[in-house]
Amino acid sequence: MSDFLSKKEIEQFIQDGYVRLDSAFTKEIANAALDILWNDLPCDRSNPSTWTEPVIRLGMYTQEPFVESVNTLKLHNAFNQLIGKDRWLPCRNVGTFPIRFPSDKQPNDTGKHVDASFPGNDPNNYFEWRVNVKSKGRALLMLILYSDVSENDAPTIIYKGSHLDMAKLLSKEGDLGLSFMELANKLDALPQREEVYATGKAGTVYLCHPFLVHAAQPHKGSTPKFMAQPPLLLRGELSISDSEVGYTPVEKAIRLALD
Repeated sequence: MSDFLSKKEIEQFIQDGYVRLDSAFTKEIANAALDILWNDLPCDRSNPSTWTEPVIRLGMYTQEPFVESVNTLKLHNAFNQLIGKDRWLPCRNVGTFPIRFPSDKQPNDTGKHVDASFPGNDPNNYFEWRVNVKSKGRALLMLILYSDVSENDAPTIIYKGSHLDMAKLLSKEGDLGLSFMELANKLDALPQREEVYATGKAGTVYLCHPFLVHAAQPHKGSTPKFMAQPPLLLRGELSISDSEVGYTPVEKAIRLALD
């Protein structure tokens, strides 16, 4: 298996908005991370009757297994291929864990959305955070699986190609862009897109264009789902016009939408 993305995978990223990397980190790293997470949960790993909530949120983890999981050679090579060498910042934590449990209760966080990337007027209010057409602050969205995730285990829904619709929408909004909530209110007016489920073995990572629309869903399986969804931070900003050195795949996807 190559440690680099193929031309076909890069083209898929540009057209569809994501690429899946299997075995981006080892099962041993995933298990070490799970041990830490279970230790912090208010329920018993071996007793499903204690799993009473559909979602419990933990974060921001900086211990070795977490940092190691997002800094493998395979991932660094992919970052260089998609964003450009020296144009991204290495991950030093893995953000929030929305840990999903099998439950009859409906989780309250299953709406379609695009993750925001820079603060608005109130940095403490995530709903006011913003996104602009140059994806200020964010190079990629990553979906990082620390447990095996089947179609029943609340896999994230990816709306294939939706990053192109978002780029068109954001292109009209200038450097200020739109807030998380302003964007959320416009999503239903976008074209219908094919739904893809982010399934895979522990150690699988989905590298997603920062404009990709995605959504959580209820857990219908039997094993809790552990996934982190950190941003890969951008050093500087994307170049989407008048570049003298060409364009990276993240930039090409935005240009494709605007042509």
